[in-house]
Amino acid sequence: MTQEWLNRIALAWELRYRIKYAHSLFEQYSSATEIISHHPTLLSAEAIRNAEQEATFIQQHNIEMAFFKDANYPYRLAQCIDAPIMLYSKGALNMNPKHAVSIVGTRTPSERGKEWCRNFILDLAAQLPELTIISGLAYGIDVEAHKAAIEAGIPTIIVPAHGLDRIYPSIHRNIAVQSLHNGGILTEYIHGTEPEKHHFVARNRIIAGLADAVVIVESKAKGGSLITARMAQDYSREVFTLPGRYNDRTSEGCNCLIQQQRAQLITSADDLLFFMQWENAKIINKQPTIEIPFDLNATQAILLNKLRESEDGWHVNQLVLETHLPYQEVASELMMMELSGFVKGLPGGMWRALENPNPPFDLL
Repeated sequence: MTQEWLNRIALAWELRYRIKYAHSLFEQYSSATEIISHHPTLLSAEAIRNAEQEATFIQQHNIEMAFFKDANYPYRLAQCIDAPIMLYSKGALNMNPKHAVSIVGTRTPSERGKEWCRNFILDLAAQLPELTIISGLAYGIDVEAHKAAIEAGIPTIIVPAHGLDRIYPSIHRNIAVQSLHNGGILTEYIHGTEPEKHHFVARNRIIAGLADAVVIVESKAKGGSLITARMAQDYSREVFTLPGRYNDRTSEGCNCLIQQQRAQLITSADDLLFFMQWENAKIINKQPTIEIPFDLNATQAILLNKLRESEDGWHVNQLVLETHLPYQEVASELMMMELSGFVKGLPGGMWRALENPNPPFDLL
């Protein structure tokens, strides 16, 4: 492992409670090594020791690493203001699937909630290609979501509140092992990190940031699921929830989200497909010989060509990474192209090229 990677690990650990400050440093300097050279007292001896021990652990257990400025980092998460500097993973993960849905809920669900969660994921998997289910392996809805994804034969990503040297709760170890064959485990924590209370709150931002949509399946009036819902809203993710009877304690939080218009009510997989506009996704065959309309500028032509490569469209953050264009320029040009009828904006920051471009709006 190179010194730069060691420095990245050390800085990520040292600044784990000052994520935004860490982001600002990496914006100011080109590498972790440069940061340390300009701030020689920034790293503690413990951070250096932990980084060296983590490097050994990574090599011994074939752990994958992702730095937040690298191409293999999840593009959805990369645009979040408090995205982890480092991610560590184990398994067969695709962190940039076409469709990513996070499912969370109470740790003490009703039989109705568990049954709905399973049926929802099975139905969704049957209709939606390249779907990945994300959750946190906690008791209740989390583990039910992982189990249903495994049953459906689709990838599932576990986001724990600890390092990769343990599984919590240990009773779910078998589910975690099964996930490694189609999905896997992803964390910001180095090995040796205990599943402490504040780690659960922090990991919820990863569950929210990795997804196009977050589904809350039963939640009491207070709990981690509502924190995840708030984070998802902060990241401009779509939030959905299953309603319950007015006197169901396990649905108090869900009903409140609906009442406050912080989540969209759904009762089936079809509802999610409809609201996300995934059910009517047109298959756009790759046609490299299609001419670019003469009235597009150079940036718009690049974006349209890229959008035509995917049947389901691209997320704006992924377009930024693929084209190496500034975010503001990409967002602005997409808006102009939508007004001109060349592309269509979809929920969750997705964009799709239109097969038959419409003429520009007549504003008169």
